[in-house]
Amino acid sequence: MGKITGFMEFQRLQEGSEAPKTRKKHYHEFLRHLTDQEAAVQGARCMDCGTPFCMSGCPVNNIIPDWNDLVYKQNWREALETLHSTNNFPEFTGRVCPAPCEAACTLNINNDPVGIKSIEHAIIDKGWEMGWVLPQPPACKTGKKVAIVGSGPAGLACAQQLARTGHEVVLYEKNDRIGGLLRYGIPDFKLEKHLIDRRVEQMRAEGVEFRVNKAVGGSAKNALPAKKLLREFDAVVVSGGAEHPRDLPVPGRELKGVHFAMEFLPQQNQVVAGDKVAGQIMATGKRVVVIGGGDTGSDCVGTSNRQGAASVTQFELLPQPPEQENKPLVWPYWPIKLRTSSSHEEGCARDWSVATKRFEGADGKVKKLVAAHVEWKDGNIVEVPGTEFELEADLVLLAMGFLGPVQMGLIDELGLAKDARGNVKATTDGAGCYQTSDCKVFAAGDMRRGQSLVVWAIREGRQCARAVDEYLMGASDLPR
Repeated sequence: MGKITGFMEFQRLQEGSEAPKTRKKHYHEFLRHLTDQEAAVQGARCMDCGTPFCMSGCPVNNIIPDWNDLVYKQNWREALETLHSTNNFPEFTGRVCPAPCEAACTLNINNDPVGIKSIEHAIIDKGWEMGWVLPQPPACKTGKKVAIVGSGPAGLACAQQLARTGHEVVLYEKNDRIGGLLRYGIPDFKLEKHLIDRRVEQMRAEGVEFRVNKAVGGSAKNALPAKKLLREFDAVVVSGGAEHPRDLPVPGRELKGVHFAMEFLPQQNQVVAGDKVAGQIMATGKRVVVIGGGDTGSDCVGTSNRQGAASVTQFELLPQPPEQENKPLVWPYWPIKLRTSSSHEEGCARDWSVATKRFEGADGKVKKLVAAHVEWKDGNIVEVPGTEFELEADLVLLAMGFLGPVQMGLIDELGLAKDARGNVKATTDGAGCYQTSDCKVFAAGDMRRGQSLVVWAIREGRQCARAVDEYLMGASDLPR
């Protein structure tokens, strides 16, 4: 633990950030990690709670009390080793994870939780700055070949684990750059892409082969037949994303200017990377309405503001959550409470319990939407009489979540069984965990569990790697 009385002596310290007015002018990260001394003070707040609920709250089961104590004692290198023992990519989670570990922190029962995420961020940045993050190539090769389809956080974690244990790993990515959701779903102002690139170089040195612009399955140009991988590899891992967006089938949906969030966000990431995007969807000078109150909607808000939107409004179908959760009721679980993101701080009007009824336009372009406030009655959403209103809109972004993986192509060609929600069916415990209906094919990440967090994808990638290793070798020394 940290200092015995630290949680009584020191207050939680937030990471510093650039002012909203100035950070809206660029796409670079604007948070700064804690200094060594600031991180030590925050580590001192970790209390001797007996049962570290933070670890069970963390999907990768980070050994949080240990590296909090090590940072408090300024033993940074051992803290990094402890952090890496459970998490392949803490620079990703230290930036974009919502930190369920902090919600589960024992100190959170009646105080502000330990700043676990900020300490994680400081540890990994320190590790890179000091040159401690190095390739870990295997001592010997197994002679087994594994194909991984999808280079998001699940695919990357799975590939790194399998390469380090000696398997020959080939990672296929349909886009032009490695990273999946990390690359083209998360804006650069939250996660700069050089962080992905340096991990890719580390993994190349460990033996992972990356093949970009290589779709597997489907009718896209140069797509590889999915069953070709079954013939050429000893095991196949499908680790693509949940890319089927939830649509809004209301009148006027066909109007120009109504787009899915994932049509809008990747284009700006491409531009930041130096690409030219013909016909880019732009918010410049437009009245933007974002439908959906989650992280994807928040990313649309931040990107729209940086593009110079005239105004940004965000709607959420669900009621406005309380500003403070009922901690005795929900702790240590993830609470439902009002969350204001950094993008909201940069400028956004928000409204809750709003259902969009139709879009209206002129000359084939959206000009306004008609909506109404709703309430829940007997388990159903019903319109509140007399609350219908209109809102002018030049650009509408649909950010209402995802229904699961795209079925056509890879999944159908391999003939994989699906669960009730349309995800690839595979269990996560017992014999054959992460194994699909085809014993040679394994599934991990959003393609298996549905839309989820980066940290859950890393967990699944790591556990799937162990399952593949056991399948190929009969036993595995990889962590569970």
